[in-house]
Amino acid sequence: MVSSDAKHSHTGITQMIGNLFGFLSNDIGIDLGTANTLVFVRDRGIVLREPSVVARYKTSKKVCAVGADAKRMLGRTPGTIEALRPMKDGVIADFEISEAMLRYFIEKVDKRKLVPPRVVIAVPSGITAVEKRAVKDSAIRAGAREVLLLGEPMAASIGAGLPIEKEEANMIVDIGGGTTEVAIISISGVSYQRSIRVGGDELDEAIIAYMKRAYGLLIGERTSEEIKFKIGSAAPFGELSMDVRGRDATAGLPKTIHITSQEIREEALKEVVSQIVELVKNALDRCQPEHSADLIDRGIVLAGGGALIRGLDQVISDATGLPVIQADDPLCCVANGTGKFLNLLGTLSREQVDRLVTQ
Repeated sequence: MVSSDAKHSHTGITQMIGNLFGFLSNDIGIDLGTANTLVFVRDRGIVLREPSVVARYKTSKKVCAVGADAKRMLGRTPGTIEALRPMKDGVIADFEISEAMLRYFIEKVDKRKLVPPRVVIAVPSGITAVEKRAVKDSAIRAGAREVLLLGEPMAASIGAGLPIEKEEANMIVDIGGGTTEVAIISISGVSYQRSIRVGGDELDEAIIAYMKRAYGLLIGERTSEEIKFKIGSAAPFGELSMDVRGRDATAGLPKTIHITSQEIREEALKEVVSQIVELVKNALDRCQPEHSADLIDRGIVLAGGGALIRGLDQVISDATGLPVIQADDPLCCVANGTGKFLNLLGTLSREQVDRLVTQ
């Protein structure tokens, strides 16, 4: 039988080793997104925010650019180079390229440390066990000492500063590039969560499809994203317009057309926005009665890049009858959540950690 003193001694030694590892290495939180990757380093905050894009030579498969440098090549690469997105719908679509991207980001922020970093990675709540294993394996092979996976809704809630430890329910809607997550959280646990593989990428694709259908104009990802952020909206919001350049689908020649925010909203984005609204309504329909009562006062918090779409908060509020609040700095909520979780690790019991992370 192990004595109480021996147990305390063992715990003390474990903490000392953990503290030494912490001193010799960086603890890193990663929001590994479909569109962008953000990296949080403990005691420094978010130190990296770059597109989740990798460029490589077609024949040798050697990586030639990662992040912002690679994104600039999208749609403009010479025949010998391909620019790829290794993440699709919030999960790893190409294991080898994801590993190269993670290694690049980890090495970029973890210079001059003697011990490999402990890494917390935010992942969609709906991913499979195989997809979780792929994320962990990629991070380990990219140089991580230990990998913990934190569900994106929980990470976004922590990053948004919601009081997740309270009994009263909080509802978070995290609209990323590849997925939209909705979760109801109380007492540091998730009482309801759902994820659909619809997000900012689908909004971009809807704009590309509309431009081809309505004007016979072919545009790329970068142009559709520019349209989305410049004049895209979910509700009438002071009508805007812009010129768009692309290639005529019939003649094959450069072409410029003029579009308005109204047509983009009603003809391109409406269907995707409706899917997000329906996800939120279904969550409210399935939550516990006591939680429903809490949400009347607390409302719904929007996070992720999709929260920046003009009028989306208004559309969700009109559909649910609840107040809808955009989180402070919604793009960084998930990454900040991984960082705050790293800071909490030393104060949490094993049981508390297990409740928060996804196995």
